[in-house]
Amino acid sequence: LNKCCFVHSRVGSNEVLPLTKSFFSYLYTSRDLVHLDATMATACAGSVESKNTKEKYDEGTNYVEAGIEANAFFFGLIIVAPFLSLLLGYLTSPEMAADHPGVATAPFEMAKACASDLPGCGKALLTTGLSVTPTADGIQFILAFVLVALILDQILPGKIETGPETHTGHVPKYVDNAILHCIFSTAIFWAGSNLGPLTEPIYDFGIIYDTFKGAIAFLNIFGMVFCGFLTWKGLHHPSTEDCGSSGSLIKDYLWGTELYPRIGSLDLKRFINCRFSMTFWQLAGLSFAYRSYTLHGVIDWGLTLSAVSQYVYLFKFFLWEMGYMRSIDIIVDRAGFEIQWGCLVWVPAVYTLHTRFLVQNPSGLSLPVASVIFVISIAGVLFNYLADRERDVFRAKQGKCLVWGKPPKYITAEYEIVDRKTGKKTTKKSLLLASGFWGVARHFQYLFELTAAWSWCLLANPLKNGVLPLFYCVFLTYLLIDRAERDSKKCHLKYGSYYEEYCRLVPWKILPGIH
Repeated sequence: LNKCCFVHSRVGSNEVLPLTKSFFSYLYTSRDLVHLDATMATACAGSVESKNTKEKYDEGTNYVEAGIEANAFFFGLIIVAPFLSLLLGYLTSPEMAADHPGVATAPFEMAKACASDLPGCGKALLTTGLSVTPTADGIQFILAFVLVALILDQILPGKIETGPETHTGHVPKYVDNAILHCIFSTAIFWAGSNLGPLTEPIYDFGIIYDTFKGAIAFLNIFGMVFCGFLTWKGLHHPSTEDCGSSGSLIKDYLWGTELYPRIGSLDLKRFINCRFSMTFWQLAGLSFAYRSYTLHGVIDWGLTLSAVSQYVYLFKFFLWEMGYMRSIDIIVDRAGFEIQWGCLVWVPAVYTLHTRFLVQNPSGLSLPVASVIFVISIAGVLFNYLADRERDVFRAKQGKCLVWGKPPKYITAEYEIVDRKTGKKTTKKSLLLASGFWGVARHFQYLFELTAAWSWCLLANPLKNGVLPLFYCVFLTYLLIDRAERDSKKCHLKYGSYYEEYCRLVPWKILPGIH
């Protein structure tokens, strides 16, 4: 009965959602809504009859009305994303450079030619995407990469840290060994390569570029199958009570059925989001820079400094990993296709695009010009860390600290959690910081993250290489604006009037005077 976590009503209201407010919501109605798992329907029948609609929504959710039907852009993107990731894999490959020289750097001319022959263009795109298939080398590299990450996750020591308590009273626990993971992952990747100490190296340091096309195809297939497993697990064998069905198999697959899935001691969400995805991104830039050097015989300063800056950014990420485990990706977004496939496939395909692109299309930037952009990117990384650190220290000291040399302003907000077994409600408190970086805007740290992201893409020299290397920073800009909106909605639902008071103190979301 604890698996009955239907989400048909809006938090804070007893009104049943029609789920037909847009075309996208329509996809979650009619045929799909009535084809629920028979076992689940039988097991939940008695429970559903005894609960009002608000309770049915509250169980297994974390103060959010979630799902991609709320955003038309992301809904459309998620449909084409698996195929798009294959095209991006081909776009930056040696085959693309050999068969279509100069095309990748002239996307507008490519689009113009495509518009003149849409059927032919569509057929060519389909053929190209389907040509990106798993390779033995790609599969072998990914499996080895995952195995090393699994071993490090399990054996490296660390202090036990906790995430925020969920609406059902669950408090996730983590071993804080992220920095050790980062250091050992880098050392192992270097040591096994031709740049390491082995007289007979296991692989070339450029292996991530060399195997990328086959690896991304394998990850694509594996990611879709794995998300099917997560959907089933959340319905039938959930790790916590923050779980259950929306009543739609499609939405369950995309959004997820479980907030904190685990297999034994392995936290699946953290492993995929951090230990695989972020580590792959971190090491990929270095591998791409090396492969560029071996191909062209000179250092591409745009690529090299971009890779170094991203490595520093991701080192900062691992330093701050416990902060990430308390962010909206973890405490709100369930482990479904949107997040888990995104971290398995979308991050490797898109977040490394601007550096991977430069392997075949050098930036041509001089060291002085690249250095100026590099310094700006590092400043963005530094201030992003300082903002996150400021809030972490404030929370750890329960507001008993100085922020920018002064006692901090903050709101003591109250909220309720519900024991699903007894129905008992318990009042909890959170401190909402309204000083320092967090007094300038509610997500001022996003501005610094975007500064770094745009700098990395500018190091790809779009004036020479066209607009395609800007895809990542444009996507991230939209993503963070949307995330700020979602976080605001979540906090309004969780804290109510307390958050409204906080918004009066800090009216801007990201950039004062603009957003």
